[in-house]
Amino acid sequence: MANSVDVVAPVPGLVANVVAKVGATVAAGDPVVTLQAMKTEIAVESEHAGTVEAVLVREGQEVDLGAVLARVRTA
Repeated sequence: MANSVDVVAPVPGLVANVVAKVGATVAAGDPVVTLQAMKTEIAVESEHAGTVEAVLVREGQEVDLGAVLARVRTA
């Protein structure tokens, strides 16, 4: 049964790059979004393999710790 899993921000920061687009297939460990925090870029990776179902942020957007960045549908 397929489930949706949220990809969340591990730190507050600025969305520097949306790496994965809706419909893209990702493996566990693939970057989905890049955040910039304290002058450092942080790749936020999918914890599960699946298909990107939704991207809930845009480049240049400020996000809080724990904000849902994207949703991945697992197989």
